Amino acid sequence: MFDSLSLKLEKAFQTLKGQGRITEINIATTVKEIRKALIDADVNYKVAKEVTDEIREKALGQNVLTSVSPGQLLTKITNDELTLLMGGESEDIKIEGNPAIILIAGLQGSGKTTFSGKLASYLKRQGRQVLLTACDIYRPAAIDQLKVLGEQVGVEVYAEPENKDAVKIAKAALEHAKKNNHRIVIVDTAGRLAVDEEMMNEIAKLKEALKPSETLFVVDAMTGQDAVNTAKAFNDRLNFNGVVLTKMDGDTRGGAALSIRRVVEKPIKFISSGEKMEAIDRFYPDRMASRILGMGDVVSLVEKAQQTFDEEEARRLNAKMRKNQFDFNDFLSQLDQIKKMGNMKDLLGMIPGMGKAVKDVDIDDNSFKPIEAIIRSMTLDERQNPDKLNSSRKNRIAKGSGTSIQQVNQLLKQFEDMRKMMKTMNKMGGGKRALNALNPFGR
Repeated sequence: MFDSLSLKLEKAFQTLKGQGRITEINIATTVKEIRKALIDADVNYKVAKEVTDEIREKALGQNVLTSVSPGQLLTKITNDELTLLMGGESEDIKIEGNPAIILIAGLQGSGKTTFSGKLASYLKRQGRQVLLTACDIYRPAAIDQLKVLGEQVGVEVYAEPENKDAVKIAKAALEHAKKNNHRIVIVDTAGRLAVDEEMMNEIAKLKEALKPSETLFVVDAMTGQDAVNTAKAFNDRLNFNGVVLTKMDGDTRGGAALSIRRVVEKPIKFISSGEKMEAIDRFYPDRMASRILGMGDVVSLVEKAQQTFDEEEARRLNAKMRKNQFDFNDFLSQLDQIKKMGNMKDLLGMIPGMGKAVKDVDIDDNSFKPIEAIIRSMTLDERQNPDKLNSSRKNRIAKGSGTSIQQVNQLLKQFEDMRKMMKTMNKMGGGKRALNALNPFGR
């Protein structure tokens, strides 16, 4: 999302390259470029001016240490200001009450129902008992969509398809939750326009009747500056607790994410991208600022690995690697774990320096499919003993997987090279340390 902004900020910092210190003249040029980059990214003009004025004020008169260039110093100052702009500290979701109620509101098409499913999955992974409630009584497919999502994440969905009173449905869901020991109730509501008085009255009545511990406003990040204006209109009416930015993987300038906190004065609590139920993240302003400035986000990458990888499976795999018994079943298992972590391009962008490298590279999440098809076309014995794969077996596997014999041979060669590397590492005594490093649980 922030590729264009990152590139323009990088160019702005280059204006200080070769300068011995920050002066009125060189900082004026740089700050002008930073402001232009923010405005081009669809950040509110007033907000962009306030931020760059603060950057200029903090940068002027700073003594540059011999080990720190003016460009590096300004990058640090800009990082701090972007972090403050987006809220400074991360704010967690409030879970209060028995059951706790989370009311989801937003515009039509902003991704509320999908986010409700993602939030249910997120909370369930924390060991919480969750109930999804279908209160979108206008969109024909909304209830069915929520039921499908609930089934995907293993969470019950409460719905009354014939009932056209959202408040009554929500109250009945609360009673159901109390009887069935659900500790959290997520209420998915209909999309509405801020100018639709009848619909705004309905969501206001829902909030009044439910008294939720958390009201989240879901906004499509691709709507740009309009997202900020809409959030302000909804907040004036609902006084929500936090903002959720969806479709963060879209091709947009991302200004909403930068200025919504300053304009609405409510924290961004979650960001999400894509349709996968795992593609939801708590929002950390400092980590987002680092990613925008091309410094990566290793902490989030490690957290994703810890959430995805199974500890027992990691131990089992570690032991097999040390004994040189790693086979195609293990390889397939690792592919499944990596896929669960999310979009590959986003994951690579979290590695410092990689964001710029993969900016124009088309990384398809389906690129693993031919590999999976090849492995799944092998017999169990062939997966465990790849050395048995002769010419006739390879031909059979290629036909069964819809790939070519060259692709099968290429995969086998890469797999064999990987096993040789593991064997060499074990012989050299570095295998244990290296394999422990690969294990996100550090065992």
